[in-house]
Amino acid sequence: MTTRWARVGAAIAAVALLASFGGCAYHTGVVILLPEKDGRDTAVEVKQGNETYVLDKPYAATRQWPMGAQPYRSDPKEVEARFGAALAAQPIRAKSFTLYFLEGQDEFTVESKEIFETVFAEIAKYPVPDLVVVGHTDKVGSDQFNDALALRRAEAVRTALIGRGVAPGNIVAVGRGKREPLIPTADGVAEPRNRRVEIVVR
Repeated sequence: MTTRWARVGAAIAAVALLASFGGCAYHTGVVILLPEKDGRDTAVEVKQGNETYVLDKPYAATRQWPMGAQPYRSDPKEVEARFGAALAAQPIRAKSFTLYFLEGQDEFTVESKEIFETVFAEIAKYPVPDLVVVGHTDKVGSDQFNDALALRRAEAVRTALIGRGVAPGNIVAVGRGKREPLIPTADGVAEPRNRRVEIVVR
């Protein structure tokens, strides 16, 4: 039994067993396509011998047997019964957040001050969060100035997170200056959306 991604991002739950049938070994098991949390359409292809089955709806499933595959529709109850423990043991998916800063400063904009607590609440859901905080600038000023400013912005966010109880050893802060603008501009353009810090938590 082989399973191939048909569209990137598909989540599956699968269990495979090796069974003996007529003196030969066969893989048997179940493959279930799980719904994506963001509602995206996903699919997987499951191949057994010369037969290929496309699972393209949430809870579409196949049972794999020595005599061939048996497509069927699963449900959350079966997924929990078969795979609940394994799914619960999976780490929380990585998430990213963006906070914006005032021009030429390492101070949050008013809007980012208001959403910081929401960001921290999401980070707090991770039992042991591992964070990378990356500071960026717009293209006003020299490379040297922007490198220093980007790092100060990242360090400001790191300090704020430590103040909320995140262990210092779990946060890496780096600055990228004006090298990676979110909105491409010419040098000297004060683009507010480029004055940002991106937080990746996993």
